[in-house]
Amino acid sequence: MKVYLLYHIHEINDDFGTHDSEKLIGVFSSLKKANEIIDKYKNLEGFRDCPLTCFTIDEYEVDKTFNWTEGFCTVTWTE
Repeated sequence: MKVYLLYHIHEINDDFGTHDSEKLIGVFSSLKKANEIIDKYKNLEGFRDCPLTCFTIDEYEVDKTFNWTEGFCTVTWTE
């Protein structure tokens, strides 16, 4: 079974620099349903100020692992 995660990601500038503001909008059972939500959200406050390319749909297979098969490490940035 596949699911579709709908995100809205846009770049913002604040006191900490430039970074992405990422919002998970929802998890949907079909690509069609995810696109229907984009049609609803694209005119809402905040979303309408960003290009449609800020909406991203990622497809995932349920009950399947990916990546992280050998663990992970954390990298911290210093200037």
